[in-house]
Amino acid sequence: MIYSWMRLVEQGLSWRRTKLVVLSLLWCIMFPYNSCQGQSQQCKIIPGSMSLPVLQKKGDIILGGLFSLHDMVMEPSLSFTSKPPPAHCTRFNFRTFRWMQTMIFAIEDINRDGKLLPNITLGYKIFDSCSTPHQALKAVMELVRNEKVIGVEVEKESQGTCRGTVPAVIGDGGSTQSLVVARFLGVFQVPQVSYFSSCACLSDKKEFPAFLRTMPSDLFQVDAMVQLIKHFGWTWVGVIAGDDAYGLGGANIFADEVRKLGVCVALNEVIPKNRAQITISSIISKIRSSGARVILVFAVEQDAAALFDEALREGLTGIQWLASEAWSTAAVLSTPKKYHHILQGSMGFAIHRAQIPGLQDFLLSLNPSRPGALANPFVIPFWEEMFQCSLGVQTEGQEHNVEDKRRCSGAEDLESVKNIYSDVSQLRISYNVYKAVYAIVHALKAIRSCVKGKGPFSQQACPNTDNIQPWQLLHYIKQVEYISSFGDEIKFDENGDPAAMYDLVNWQMGQDGEMEFVTIGKFDETTTVGKQKLQIEEPIIVWNSNETNVPLSVCSSICPAGTRKSIRPNFPVCCHDCVVCTAGEISNQTDAIECVRCLPEFWSNDERTACIPKYVDFLSFSGTMGIILTAISLIGSFCTCVVAFIFSYHRTTPIVKANNSELSFLLLFSLTLCFLCSLTFIGRPSEWSCMLRHTAFGITFVLCMSCILGKTIVVLMAFKATLPGSNVMKWFGPTQQKAIITICTMIQVIICTVWLVVVPPTPCKLIPRESVIVILLCTEGSPVAFSLVLGYIGLLACVCLLLAFLARKLPDNFNEARLITFSMLIFCAVWIAFVPAYISSPGKYSTATEVFAILASSYGLLGCIFAPKCYIILLRPEKNTWKHLMAKPDKS
Repeated sequence: MIYSWMRLVEQGLSWRRTKLVVLSLLWCIMFPYNSCQGQSQQCKIIPGSMSLPVLQKKGDIILGGLFSLHDMVMEPSLSFTSKPPPAHCTRFNFRTFRWMQTMIFAIEDINRDGKLLPNITLGYKIFDSCSTPHQALKAVMELVRNEKVIGVEVEKESQGTCRGTVPAVIGDGGSTQSLVVARFLGVFQVPQVSYFSSCACLSDKKEFPAFLRTMPSDLFQVDAMVQLIKHFGWTWVGVIAGDDAYGLGGANIFADEVRKLGVCVALNEVIPKNRAQITISSIISKIRSSGARVILVFAVEQDAAALFDEALREGLTGIQWLASEAWSTAAVLSTPKKYHHILQGSMGFAIHRAQIPGLQDFLLSLNPSRPGALANPFVIPFWEEMFQCSLGVQTEGQEHNVEDKRRCSGAEDLESVKNIYSDVSQLRISYNVYKAVYAIVHALKAIRSCVKGKGPFSQQACPNTDNIQPWQLLHYIKQVEYISSFGDEIKFDENGDPAAMYDLVNWQMGQDGEMEFVTIGKFDETTTVGKQKLQIEEPIIVWNSNETNVPLSVCSSICPAGTRKSIRPNFPVCCHDCVVCTAGEISNQTDAIECVRCLPEFWSNDERTACIPKYVDFLSFSGTMGIILTAISLIGSFCTCVVAFIFSYHRTTPIVKANNSELSFLLLFSLTLCFLCSLTFIGRPSEWSCMLRHTAFGITFVLCMSCILGKTIVVLMAFKATLPGSNVMKWFGPTQQKAIITICTMIQVIICTVWLVVVPPTPCKLIPRESVIVILLCTEGSPVAFSLVLGYIGLLACVCLLLAFLARKLPDNFNEARLITFSMLIFCAVWIAFVPAYISSPGKYSTATEVFAILASSYGLLGCIFAPKCYIILLRPEKNTWKHLMAKPDKS
């Protein structure tokens, strides 16, 4: 063999022919019992070396079948000194047996009808893979071996062919088994059509070129699951996977996809195949500690049953279970009443079901008492397991003890037993098997209908219908496209996958106490853009524990409006604390990631859910401070008027005349204006009030200071005039006094006029970012002009203080200069203190400071200058005489 291969390489033959020879060499190396030597090149396996129970029927074309009729294999102990005994398969699976019967039913139905393949009889060759990869590999080797084993043709000169009679294989069910089978069959381009393997990894055509399936890929199932999670707003989800390609692959894809939506995986655990109770118990403990109320179990029904058995033992309840397609309609879980209280309300996706006419009658017609029935090696364990009796027949490779069971009476009837085998209400995987058979048959029909120059082999001759090669059939299966008798479009995409359409089923308790699978929605991957792939009828959903509301599964509670999520350190992103938005920020939706800052003129309400206009703050008449200042201002004006009335009433008395009554009345008038001008600082600032308040304040105070300056000069000059030869009074008569007052006041008027024309004071809004108020103020417009106004008032006050200080010791019983000195000291002290207080006071308090300074200085002038005079006029009239005024002061 090796010598022939080397000769072919040396002759430069094509790579395809060289590869065929290499494969033949590998085949003979794999089986040491093979005889592959000399020129015969006839590959043989010694009969019985790999014998497995097989159900077969002869035909023109034989279809292979792989079904996991048992759930476990009891491996024998190996001594390596003798031929190992056959492995014993245990735990017969009625559901899988129904799938196998569906394949037989479909084949017999096609043979009986004869329209698809006229004059052709289909046969079958079916093996039990026992739910294990190595048993599946043994079975597929048995399927493709014969006297002529595999469809591989060696160089003609060798006259050897290794060609089998099984052009296609239907199966296996589990993804783990299909991975092994697909790798093996892919080498020889033998088409494999699986009815239940959904692992996304099987879509890789580079690794599995001959694999197709009527079961949608887990990629679509995961997409449906993700849409379901998104629809109900679950953000804290647990994932539990079976320890196989189906469970691990699907769970990993699901975890990756939901994380893209911001959903967190609370736990990601694996159910061990060895069913270690300690390990499964730890999974239950982690479910409890995680706080997740929604758990996806991505596993086959056997693994799911092991998990739920432990959940029952530990009393785990209140979990909303999500079922992967493998167990979403599994009778092994829905039938036992022990699971009902924990699985009621569970939901999952299942492929479309169909009602196959005649299938139930075919299933019930099985009876081992019929002639030839026992030729089916799987009937015996089926019947014995179904009726718990013994037929008294021992079949190799099947575990059943004929001594421990009663003998079957022959009166057993399948119609009298309610079992998943005869239940055709949920034909989902059975329908997949049915579609797989018909897909292969339609491909065979296309081959027989081939016309040279048309179809996939347009450039070649059509395939030999009497000797169809597997690789030719594979090509035609990929091109299959037809409408089934149930109205479904059957075709495969470039990855060998069918269109993905699922029913969303909900486990609900029926009136008879049995679990029912109620369709509550659909998922269609082929839905056009703009439409929802997932459609759900929420009103008919029953949740776990009969809850009426959607269960909440979150790591942290939903953050209400007015708060934001704050991620906890070292926790998943879904675990957060709810932090109240800071003042000035809001969130008007739940689970806000961040708070939104309000616009400058707005502030957050107490609930932090909306922005409301900020409170406008100014020195108002209605405020406590405004009321107090207004009252003080009006009282000051009233007192000034009272003093003016007293002076007017006693204007003929010496004390009034001696103090220049005209200037006194003018001073009282200016003081009244000073008191009243403070009112312009109170109230909502406007353009007119801003211009009026500063100019009125500046002019009235200058008028006041001018009057005091005039009185001081008069006092000082009056005593100077008493000196011999002095005529100074002619320069400071009434006219000159009025001129001094007018000139001093006009200077301030000019300053204020220029101020108002060039840069007038204007109202403005002071909007602090971190404050709930908008402060309305009057800007000075020009700080220079404002400084000139204050500075000019200060200059006049200093001159008055200086002159009054010089005249304080002049001889007189009532020297007004002393009174003016005291008033100017108070005036200067007030305004010197005003400057830092004004600068440091915030908002309306700066305005209040200015009003206080105006009122304090006005009261100081009124009290110091006029209070002593009113005291003498009203209370000490005996001193209001010329004699008393002209007398020298008592120095005692």
